[in-house]
Amino acid sequence: MARTFARRAAIAGIGHTEYSKDSGRSELQLACEAARTAIADAGLIPADIDGTVTFTFDTSGEHDVVNNLGIREVRWMSRTPNGGAGAAATVQHAAAAVHAGICRNVLIYRAFNERSGKRFGVSGGPVHNPSENWYAPYGLRTPAQMYSLWYHHWMLARGMTNADLGHYTVAARAYAATNPNAWFHGRPITYEDHQASRWIVEPVLRLLDCCQESDGGVAIVVTSAEHARDLPNPVVEITAAAQGDLLGGSTLTNYYHDDLSEFPEAVAVARQLWEDSGLGPDDVQAAMLYENFSPVVFMLLEAYGFCGRGESAAFVREGNLGPDGKLPVNTHGGLLGEAYIHGLNSIIEGVRQLRGTAVNQVASAQHILVSSGASALILGAG
Repeated sequence: MARTFARRAAIAGIGHTEYSKDSGRSELQLACEAARTAIADAGLIPADIDGTVTFTFDTSGEHDVVNNLGIREVRWMSRTPNGGAGAAATVQHAAAAVHAGICRNVLIYRAFNERSGKRFGVSGGPVHNPSENWYAPYGLRTPAQMYSLWYHHWMLARGMTNADLGHYTVAARAYAATNPNAWFHGRPITYEDHQASRWIVEPVLRLLDCCQESDGGVAIVVTSAEHARDLPNPVVEITAAAQGDLLGGSTLTNYYHDDLSEFPEAVAVARQLWEDSGLGPDDVQAAMLYENFSPVVFMLLEAYGFCGRGESAAFVREGNLGPDGKLPVNTHGGLLGEAYIHGLNSIIEGVRQLRGTAVNQVASAQHILVSSGASALILGAG
């Protein structure tokens, strides 16, 4: 039985800036540029917006965004934790506000200068979160270092090595090469390129297994499914949305669970989505899977039941993620190939697929999964 606002909210507008390594402008300006584009795409004006959602990490204050856009009255403001793990949760927050009748049109935004400004992938500075004292004194200061302990155990339990990961990165870059919005547009790679790239954390992650550091902004407008039918774009319903933060979990260090050979947050979210939507893996035509690092794609394929435990390496190697495969994945190039805007760019790619406007369009797309690990969505054609 569906327990959520299933199919009662929809994404009406999407927008983004260019994706670069040096935007030359403030994060607030990037947020407002993306927001104006998304609002216009929805056929609305800023005064129509009455709610906002962003990330706890975002530096652009709600009042600054509201004042710069000319939004008249806001009735809902919320932020989601967990960085990229909370990407899909932003849409869940917005849809909840719309379904509850608090808001009519909610603006989601995320913007940063993550390459030219504060870089997530560079260590340094004092420890701010007390939980970091469990691992920072041992030299685990960057996401690649922190995650790799968990990835390595997960991969060893399946007999996987870094050589298996290269088949995904080649597929992602092939999609990016045909996407004019992607940083790596026109620059595909070979499997040999992947294996020749330098180690970041040996023996788990090479350079080409790591997401980009990008400057840019992305915005989304969520409204009711009924209202969306009166707006210019094809309706993209939020079929289901879920979060799964569990006892023992952590934003960056998932090695406190009893069984490190699983991804329990993703398993919990998958269970919620399939139950709430009444759908299953065979009902999804494409998936946008958050990959700050390439092993996550393999983890999510298994967690959602697209293949069995230990079968993800073969599933990817056999070409199932490509345009003619069983499950096209990250058709925009993903965070490795297009840009890293904390996963919101993957959500708008899901919207494009259902509108029929994606560069690498999947035929007859009716349902798209967007997963960011501890939160996820199923988007459906209205």
